Amino acid sequence: MTGYSKIHVAAGSFSVFKKEKKILQAFLGTCVGVALYDATAGVGGLIHILLPEPVSSGETPFPEKYATTSFPLFLQALYAAGSSKENLTAVVAGGALMGPLDERDLSLDIGGRIVDIVRRLLDLEGIPIEKSETGGFFTCCLNLNLETGGIEIVPAGFDRYDAAMEIAIPERKEIDLALSRLKPIPQVALKILRLVSGDNYDIQDIANEVRKDQVISAKTLQLCNSAMFSTRRKIETLDHALLLIGRDQLVKLVISASVRKLFEPNTQGYSLCKGGLYHHALGTAIVAEKIAQFTGTVLPGLAYTAGLLHDIGKIVLDQYISSAFPLFYRTVSQERRSFIAAEQKILGTDHTRIGYDLALKWDFPDSLSAVIRHHHSPEKETEHKNLTQILYVSNLLMERFHAGLELEHSVGRDLPEKMTEIGFSIDRLPDLVDTLPKELFSTSPDQMLEEAS
Repeated sequence: MTGYSKIHVAAGSFSVFKKEKKILQAFLGTCVGVALYDATAGVGGLIHILLPEPVSSGETPFPEKYATTSFPLFLQALYAAGSSKENLTAVVAGGALMGPLDERDLSLDIGGRIVDIVRRLLDLEGIPIEKSETGGFFTCCLNLNLETGGIEIVPAGFDRYDAAMEIAIPERKEIDLALSRLKPIPQVALKILRLVSGDNYDIQDIANEVRKDQVISAKTLQLCNSAMFSTRRKIETLDHALLLIGRDQLVKLVISASVRKLFEPNTQGYSLCKGGLYHHALGTAIVAEKIAQFTGTVLPGLAYTAGLLHDIGKIVLDQYISSAFPLFYRTVSQERRSFIAAEQKILGTDHTRIGYDLALKWDFPDSLSAVIRHHHSPEKETEHKNLTQILYVSNLLMERFHAGLELEHSVGRDLPEKMTEIGFSIDRLPDLVDTLPKELFSTSPDQMLEEAS
């Protein structure tokens, strides 16, 4: 639609606008989206709900995450903008199971419970539901045109699907050349990766190493003050950062700043929106760190680092996915193949193999190399099994709650089993999500990249 700007409504947030040439957009998987529009007042809004209700009975610091606390705020914002309940109509979407799981996941039914709460609250307000597409196993995109009031629900990635697009399939030698040309992450980051894998490092030595790289030093300080990691006081020096946020947090930021540089040139092959690939890596890192803290089976800092790096093979293959998107979309969505199988069918390789080649080339620690190679098949890893299983689970959970940022969707039939194996029951999933920073869901991928640029 020419002339329309798109606004990404992230999980755990809502947006309300008066009539203008904008499209509100939410990618939905397990989460539920609700679009409301008042044609008389020319006011509309979209909410992207993460969980049914807060885990604790007390007041929650992040009411935007939950249906019971966010939806009333959403309605208040619509009324304050000039809409009236008598003229509002609603469209509800999402709440997918994200792959056929077992009875434990079905009984948890996060999406279904959110939909029930939304329906009840809309009924109390007397707002009719014009259309509802919820449940199932696939992700979708909910779009609200603020100029016309038009609301549509389309499969995620459908807006980029063009069957007539010319498809360029690379030869293996082209992929190998792209791999060889990829500039490695800075030496200071490689040194930190090796130190973190053993948890026996001196933070002052690391700070001194970071100072030697002015670019990484500057990027680290920018991340320190970004929405995702910000503190109440502005951090201006590495010593200041060390004093305020501590050793482990500073190391995470240094690695994050270094890894982010790898994602800058990606051409939105794997990602369905600007910055989605980096956002997925950072989100998976945060989830993995939290699971490591919950279970105590691996070092949280190591889990975080593994999350950042698990998909580095996609950086090499991204340009080829972009040019062959229609074929990949058809293979994954219509043939219902896993993305690994689609990569192997079309490219003759996959991102785990290419990522492993990079890990060996750059002399990554064995633990990180193992995760990169087997984060889709943790049963094949023995020496670093706990870490690889945590990343497998974290990757699945990030896909479920941030659906639509990437084309890849894992089936996840064994998610409950794998969660049990790492010592974390699926029944505790809401507790885990409750501990994640609000900014992970409310900060859009493109905003995250801009803040770190």
